Amino acid sequence: MRAVVILALALAGPAMAQDGKPSFDADLVDACLAQNPDAPQSCAGKASDACMDTEGGYSTVGMGYCLAQELDHWDGLLNDAYGKLLAQSKAADAEMDDLGSAAPKQAPLLQQMQREWIAFRDAACSYEGSRWAGGTGAGPAGTQCMMIQTARQYLWLDAYLDDGR
Repeated sequence: MRAVVILALALAGPAMAQDGKPSFDADLVDACLAQNPDAPQSCAGKASDACMDTEGGYSTVGMGYCLAQELDHWDGLLNDAYGKLLAQSKAADAEMDDLGSAAPKQAPLLQQMQREWIAFRDAACSYEGSRWAGGTGAGPAGTQCMMIQTARQYLWLDAYLDDGR
């Protein structure tokens, strides 16, 4: 009997994380980005969709978990791209200062833009959640909105890094 229980647990392992949560794999986003350089926007939702297809991922709680995990991944990518772009902008500002240019400084404008984008994202996603009229889908809908908006912002900032300006 004990062998049957151990076998059942071993077979269930890949579908469910050890703590009973759906299985989330952020590498699905990264692999998608690497494989789709011309359509990176198609990668938003890849990991959370796969997670929601695992045991427990189809419940409201599971959906919220899966979406929050992917949101955290995109947020990490965004923070990394923002940090690199801010450093790049500060270097460009210093170079322009050395040339005596009166051009607007990039770094403070980037910081202002990012602060205002966060306010926009938060307001837009609060609105998205409100469309569920207090239902249980409001949480996952708001989190999905945050994930999609964060992915878009990451892709936008990352394109500036690729641009080299």
